[in-house]
Amino acid sequence: MKSGSGNVARGAPQQVRIIGGQWKRTPLPVPPGDGLRPTPDRVRETLFNWLGQDLDGLRCLDAFAGSGALGFEAASRGAARVLMVEYAAPAVRQLRANQAKLAADQVEIVQADARRLITTLAPGAFDVVFLDPPFASGWLTDLLAPAARLLAPNGVIYAESDAPLDDEALAALGLVCVRRAKAGAVHYHLLESIPKT
Repeated sequence: MKSGSGNVARGAPQQVRIIGGQWKRTPLPVPPGDGLRPTPDRVRETLFNWLGQDLDGLRCLDAFAGSGALGFEAASRGAARVLMVEYAAPAVRQLRANQAKLAADQVEIVQADARRLITTLAPGAFDVVFLDPPFASGWLTDLLAPAARLLAPNGVIYAESDAPLDDEALAALGLVCVRRAKAGAVHYHLLESIPKT
């Protein structure tokens, strides 16, 4: 989960650990912050099993970067470009420190409101879009259409939410859920564009 929800996440970890790729087992500090709840290890492990362990050459957008757990994991596994977008200044400072620690030249960090920025990015610019807005914010539904516009052919959206996404609503956006799972209160989904006939 990401910052910006206004609630302090109790028991939030002080660090996350990259679980695969060139930086496997590298700990990354997480700043204390309102609502900053990194995606748990077992959820990330499932996600990257879905995506495939090797992300060589892929372009990724981590739209609510928070701790950077998803974006740095993608970069560790060979992504060619990872754009991390985060609004909260303390989180941005820590992301930049972690980027320097890893010498992660393929990672670009932008301090911005992801809800606005996502509408300005070039269509077809990303192979993977990570959407993990502040928990129970209700933002995800409004973000799916602009995120779908960003997908390259065969691209996917990873989406976390407090409730399962509705298949009919997804279909109306030209999306289909190909994988879904639940961990605690978190529902997570892998979405693809419906092929045009």
